[in-house]
Amino acid sequence: MLDFGIAKSIHIIFVVSYFAGLFYMVRLFIYHTEALEKDEPERSILHKQFSFMEERLWNIITVPALVLMTVSGIYMFYTMDWAYFTQGWMHVKLLFVFFLYIYHYYSWKLMRTLQGGKTVLTSVKLRMLNEVATLILFAVVFAVVLKNQFVDFWYIALTAFIAMGALIMLIVKLVNAGKR
Repeated sequence: MLDFGIAKSIHIIFVVSYFAGLFYMVRLFIYHTEALEKDEPERSILHKQFSFMEERLWNIITVPALVLMTVSGIYMFYTMDWAYFTQGWMHVKLLFVFFLYIYHYYSWKLMRTLQGGKTVLTSVKLRMLNEVATLILFAVVFAVVLKNQFVDFWYIALTAFIAMGALIMLIVKLVNAGKR
């Protein structure tokens, strides 16, 4: 049986790898969207390159990291006899992990749409979307590190995350004023 500390280390490593993949993936979506607005032949050349890069990043880094992150997380539950399920901070963490899986699926759908040569979001909206993963990461890290303090003061944490999200979105909007 794998030591809990080793499983936790593996989990953290693949959480970092997964988020790196997600952050870069949406950044590629931004560039891909902007490339689709260019004239030929630049449009076709960039579209082909971004499609290739997205596919490789998704299949070689992002999805394997998600699988290993999930498996190591489930293994930690197993080694602790599922005791974490009774703790409020874990409920908060799992709620945000659920949102992360939705974000992952939505990112996959966006990738498929862009690879088909179509855009559904502007580059500015994609920049805002990129911050959603950041907010999920913040919520998960604070829930895990602060544990029951986070649960006891959830209303303060929720207000802070909403305010932080609004501030990030405002900054993105201001920095990208004039862009589509």
